[in-house]
Amino acid sequence: MPSVLVFVFDGLQPSQVNPRLMPNLSAFADGGVTFANHHAVYPTVTRVNCSSMVTGMNPGGHGLAGNRLLIRDFDPDNAMGAMEPELARIAKAGLPVLLAPTLAEILAKHGKEYVAIGVGTSGNAYLHNPSAEDSGGATIHPTFALPIDLHESLIDRFGPWPDEAKPNTSRLAHATRIMTEYIIPERAPAVALVWSSEPDKAHHAAGVGSSLSDTAVKEADGQFGDLMQWLRETGRIEETDVIVASDHGYSTISEVVSVEALVKEAGFLSSGEPGGVMVAQNGGTSLCYTPSGDLETAQRLAAWLMAQPWCGAVTASDAVAGIPGTLPASLVGNQGPRAPELTVSFRWDSTPNDAGYAGMVYSNYGEPGTGQHGSMSRHEMNNILFANGPSFKSGITLEIPSGNLDLAPTILKILEISGTQDMDGRVLSEALAGGPDATEVDWSTETHRAEHELGGDTYRQQITISTVGTTSYVDEGNRVI
Repeated sequence: MPSVLVFVFDGLQPSQVNPRLMPNLSAFADGGVTFANHHAVYPTVTRVNCSSMVTGMNPGGHGLAGNRLLIRDFDPDNAMGAMEPELARIAKAGLPVLLAPTLAEILAKHGKEYVAIGVGTSGNAYLHNPSAEDSGGATIHPTFALPIDLHESLIDRFGPWPDEAKPNTSRLAHATRIMTEYIIPERAPAVALVWSSEPDKAHHAAGVGSSLSDTAVKEADGQFGDLMQWLRETGRIEETDVIVASDHGYSTISEVVSVEALVKEAGFLSSGEPGGVMVAQNGGTSLCYTPSGDLETAQRLAAWLMAQPWCGAVTASDAVAGIPGTLPASLVGNQGPRAPELTVSFRWDSTPNDAGYAGMVYSNYGEPGTGQHGSMSRHEMNNILFANGPSFKSGITLEIPSGNLDLAPTILKILEISGTQDMDGRVLSEALAGGPDATEVDWSTETHRAEHELGGDTYRQQITISTVGTTSYVDEGNRVI
C-alpha cells in the first residue's frame, strides 16, 4: 500500500503553474492528473480551507468559519484570530477546536500516522492535528509542535528555525530537511504534509505577479523539485502518491474598506449590547454576527450591507433565514452550529492587475495593488490540484469539479480506510487507477439568484454552484451590476 505525501503551495494561482515560473511542478502535473476545475471552500482563507482539507467537511460542518471568527460556545462576546494560542485555549477549555474528526484522528484509529509540517501561520499548522498530544501523529511549526516536547527535540537536532524573510523559502527549506531526514525515513507516516507559506506571503506583500511573487514561486518550486528528487533517489517515488494543492486562489486589491468601522459609523451598536453587531474581517469577506434570534437587527444590517458599493454576495444562516435579498448559508456550505448570521463577500471583477493576472476585489485591509483573498471571486475560488503516483491515472486533465474538501476522502480511499460516508467531500474516483472514465461522471452547474428593493435601487446577487453527486462546489458569487 502506498503512502501519501501532500505538498501545499499557499495561495498559488493556476495561471502561475507554467514552465517559466514552476518547471518542476509543471513537469509533475504533465505526468499525472490535473484537476482543471478545482475549488477552494468559501470563505477563501487559509485556516478555513486547511480545516476542510483535513476533515472533508464544508466550513459549516467543521466549525472554523474564518481566519477571524466568533466562537460563541467559547467566548460569546469577542471575535478571535484562529492562531495557535487562541485555538489551544479552546482545547484547554474542553471544547472541540473542530467539530468534525480530522484525517489524523481517523488514521490514528487504524494505527496509522499523519504528520504535518508547515511554515505559514501557527493557526494553520495547529488545525492539521489539534489532538496530536493525545491521539497521535504530529504537527510541526517554527514556533511550536504537537506533541509539545517535539518542538525542542527538533531544534536540538536540526538547529533553530530561520527567521521569516521575503520570500519565506528559507523556512520551507528547513521544513523540507526535517521531512526528508526525520519524518519520512524515521516515522514513516501513512500521510505526510508540507505546507509552504509562499507564494501567499509574497502576494500579500507585493501583489500577484510582482518581482517578489515570481521569486517566491520559483524558489518554492525549486524546493518542491528537490523533495521529488529525494523521493526518486531513495526509491520511495514508486510507493508514494504525491498530491499538490493550493488552499485558495488570489486577487488584487482595488480598494480597502473596513466593514467593522463602517458598521459602527452607520449607528449599529457594539456586540454585547441589545441589537449589537460584531464583524470579523477576513480579507475579501466579512462575517457578521447579530444577537441570537434578533431577526430585526439582522434585517437592518443586511439591507445596509446591500446598499454599499463594495457589497457582493450576502448569505444568511438558518437563524435569520428569509431576509430579502440574501441567499442561504447552506448553499455555500456555511450553515452549522458556529455559523455567523450574515456573511458578505466583497464585489469583484476580472480586470487584470499590472502584471496581467485577472481578478480585482475590495478588501477589509491591505493596500491597493497588493494581493488578497477571502471572497467568492472565481479567481479565488479556483485553485490548484495535481496528483501523481501509483494510485492515480497518468497524463490526464479532468474538467469534472473537485475541491479541497475531497482531499481527505480520497486519501482515505487510497489507504483503504472507510469512514468517508459522513463527509461533504467525495472520493475523486475518476482520477484513480481503475476508476471510472471522466465521461461516466455526471455533474451539473446551477446559478442561484436573489434581489431586494432598496428605496429606488435594486440589489441583485447570484451564486453559481457545481455539483457532483451529493458534493457541491462554489464556482463564484457576486453582485449583479
